[in-house]
Amino acid sequence: MTKLYNKQEYTKKRRKLRRDMPKGEKLLWHHLKNSQLGYKFRRQYGIGSYTADFFCPKLKLCIEVDGLSHVGEDAEEHDKRRDAYMTSIGITVKRYTGGQVWDDLDNVKMDIYNTCVRLDEKIEPSRQPPLTPP
Repeated sequence: MTKLYNKQEYTKKRRKLRRDMPKGEKLLWHHLKNSQLGYKFRRQYGIGSYTADFFCPKLKLCIEVDGLSHVGEDAEEHDKRRDAYMTSIGITVKRYTGGQVWDDLDNVKMDIYNTCVRLDEKIEPSRQPPLTPP
């Protein structure tokens, strides 16, 4: 079986990306790390030959912060291929611009949280106790 996540051949690339995170990613990571939204996220997580800015393995949720490297026809085409690949293997992709993270962090966090809750409900239907005791 082929390994899908965090392939060893991309380890150096992921380390470099973690070390050189753009400011928007750093800011969002400060609010995602240590399960601050109630869900565990990993940063610069390998998925196939791609690297997700942030990934919640439990929910199969990829969060991308698009900065200047995502501008231009080639970059946009690359992002489309990458999103299509991730969607094809059951991963939900959410994209925000670096500007959104800086200018509207509270709404970005709320959107991520609401997405997490929605995906979590699909995994684990209502945790509410039954209406009548068994």
